[in-house]
Amino acid sequence: MTIYDYSPSTIAARVGTEVDGTYHSLGIPIYMTNNYVFDNAEEAKNATQSPEFGDCYTRISNPTNNELGKAVAALEGAEMGLPFASGAAAFSALTLTLLKAGDHVVCDDTCYAATNYLLSTLLVKFGVEVTMLDFTNYEGVQKALRPNTKLVYFETPCNPTMKVIDIARIVQIVKNSGSEALLVTDSTFATPFITKPLELGIDVVLHSSTKFICGHGDAVGGVLVGPQSIIEEIWTVGLKNLGGCASPFNSFLMLRGIKTLELRMEYSCKMALAVAQFLETHPKIERVNYPGLPSHPAHEVAKKQMKNFGALLTFEVKGGMEAGVALMNNVKLCALAVSLGEANTLVQHPASMTHWYVAEETRRASGITDGLIRFAAGLESINDIIADLDQALGGVKS
Repeated sequence: MTIYDYSPSTIAARVGTEVDGTYHSLGIPIYMTNNYVFDNAEEAKNATQSPEFGDCYTRISNPTNNELGKAVAALEGAEMGLPFASGAAAFSALTLTLLKAGDHVVCDDTCYAATNYLLSTLLVKFGVEVTMLDFTNYEGVQKALRPNTKLVYFETPCNPTMKVIDIARIVQIVKNSGSEALLVTDSTFATPFITKPLELGIDVVLHSSTKFICGHGDAVGGVLVGPQSIIEEIWTVGLKNLGGCASPFNSFLMLRGIKTLELRMEYSCKMALAVAQFLETHPKIERVNYPGLPSHPAHEVAKKQMKNFGALLTFEVKGGMEAGVALMNNVKLCALAVSLGEANTLVQHPASMTHWYVAEETRRASGITDGLIRFAAGLESINDIIADLDQALGGVKS
């Protein structure tokens, strides 16, 4: 019996404690090596064919990286996990492995910028057809499916609008249509301790482990988990040959982060709810987007598929662009940064910080208004963070 046969809480707390058979260290070593020595040619041949036979070259396989893949797979209830250099590298490996010219992709229209670029700009150059639409338009999703649809992809909750998509309903639509499309969900915002997409019928789950899995803002990575047959195919093509391998040092940091993931998520979700409730009654706030509020259009969906409501929210400051910029310039404790999932509470103003280059009409159509702020709860005192937002809003002219 290994740690992976226990409950998720125990798995998270004990990841990386059963790997080092030589020195019996309690924590997994960082295997900072690019190469491995074999006892014979047969061993070397096997190691180049599948990671289950051992390691031969760190671009292909590495003990520290392998342990991270096993840990995330166990938390998600998957057969196999595969770490990458970033979430974008993981998605690139998946699509370049599984799609070919003439294939069709159906994707939610609110997705990470690098994902959008790969689908809408790069893959179409090679003959892959892509349809993007709002996945809360469930009838529209059904109509978008074609005989050549090979991938159905979406995030939930979505970045940065906090849209929540009904996973089970999307799965039902695709399965009832007779489509054999692969169902893939980016569950970065939820983490395995909030949503279990595989239990709802999803085939493959993607995480930007840079965020909550790492939890400390000091490493970049991505992980894919799913059936062994699919993940091994992605290993063969998308990792072994395309080369977006994870750094063993970063994987070590991700494994460290997993140990406190459940506890961090519980506290950050508590903070996010308290902040959302505070902002919803503030006179300078137009609206708050948080799945834990009854005012969220998909609150009932979130209650059904999420154990908790997440550590992120967005809110719109009255006064548009000028008000959004003013809030950013007024906060003292909240940090202005574009990532999330860290010990520090992070805030950003998409219209002026991350999406300034997007045409105004396009940006607004996707729900990113001039006064929209994204808030990523950290681990500070909830009262201190609310006080900081309150004083910052006091200096905003609406």
